[in-house]
Amino acid sequence: MLGWTKLAQYILAVAMTSIAAPAGAQDYPVKPITLIVPWPAGGATDISMRAIAEVAGKHIGQPIVVDNKAGGGGTVGPATMAATAKPDGYTIAQIPITVFRLPLMQKTTWDAQKDFTYIVHLTGYTFGVTSNADSPHKSWADVVTYAKQNPGKVTYATPGAGTSLHIGMEQIAARAGIKLTHVPFKGGAETNAAVLGGHTTLQADSSGWKPLVEAGKLRLLMIWTAQRSKNYPDTPTLQELGYPLVLDSPFGVAGPKGMDPKIVAKLHDAFKKAIDDPAVQDTLAKYDMVVNYKSTEEYRKHVGETIEAERKIITDLGLARTN
Repeated sequence: MLGWTKLAQYILAVAMTSIAAPAGAQDYPVKPITLIVPWPAGGATDISMRAIAEVAGKHIGQPIVVDNKAGGGGTVGPATMAATAKPDGYTIAQIPITVFRLPLMQKTTWDAQKDFTYIVHLTGYTFGVTSNADSPHKSWADVVTYAKQNPGKVTYATPGAGTSLHIGMEQIAARAGIKLTHVPFKGGAETNAAVLGGHTTLQADSSGWKPLVEAGKLRLLMIWTAQRSKNYPDTPTLQELGYPLVLDSPFGVAGPKGMDPKIVAKLHDAFKKAIDDPAVQDTLAKYDMVVNYKSTEEYRKHVGETIEAERKIITDLGLARTN
């Protein structure tokens, strides 16, 4: 009889375990969710992601709390998440394109295709190049002329090595036949300070420079979108300046590998509703970000395509890792 009792207890335990597993996904979330934003607080990405997170949190039923983990051109936060966070849906991260690009340039602790669960693709940036308003460089043509006469003396600030701003500037310089000197920083606040203080000739960054441009302290020389911005109708695009490039570094949200598909679906739906929200779209428009939605499956496919496209760019620029 004792043996039958133990057998019954074992069967009951197995049954309870099988019931408990899906219940976790069904009840999710039961506590706040941490969203890692891998840039300093106060920049265009941080402000936009906070607006998205606030609305997504209302739809999913728990607050989505932003945790700024800057560094490594936007890779420190996602890499930390991939290495340490449980795949339970309570830690997710904004994924900049640097996460796909940096492993092509140097050894990294993560594999972009294996170490993340991609959830939803959200939006992209308006990048631009600014000079100090007091600078003699009043147009991009002025910069090119000076750089040809003074190779390497034109410096430019970006949010980090391997970012789209860094790679974009090197692509532009190669096509223009000039040599520029890159000065990496951690984010927009630092790049703004660098060009304002005369520590660098130029700044290449997303639209965190907007208030300073509007205040007349910085001069916007070009933007990298396909069309001119309604906010800066007098500023030419790269294509208008003779460079056949459109660079907007679109991004999304992912978690650690191994997340439950039901949890992924809940997060996807909450973020999709957030970027459809008029108030969120107003915030994105303020920083010249355009909604660029991709579903979970589309996002996974996009990652592979992006890695291959970046591989060619990095190789052509001579920046690919050799080991």
